[in-house]
Amino acid sequence: MRNHKLEKEFKLIAESILNENKSLDEWSEIESDDMFQEGKYVGGFEAIEKEFCFSLYEDDGEEYWFQLSIDEIEKFLKGKLIDVEIRKADY
Repeated sequence: MRNHKLEKEFKLIAESILNENKSLDEWSEIESDDMFQEGKYVGGFEAIEKEFCFSLYEDDGEEYWFQLSIDEIEKFLKGKLIDVEIRKADY
């Protein structure tokens, strides 16, 4: 595993998520793995994990995955979370 610094495109996704102002139950009802697409980020809400899961392609050409809770997304928008741990995609 390694870390990835979240880029400005992810900020647009994070703002969209918070602007929806949905509860975890409401997000679960509209679960999707590609609801948000911005720059290199593609993802959505995963009901089983109760978190937002994303994929991205790094400069090495490999696909990586990461997930964030709503609290972590809020921390990112407040500048308290800068990078996330990513792991190679495993299908």
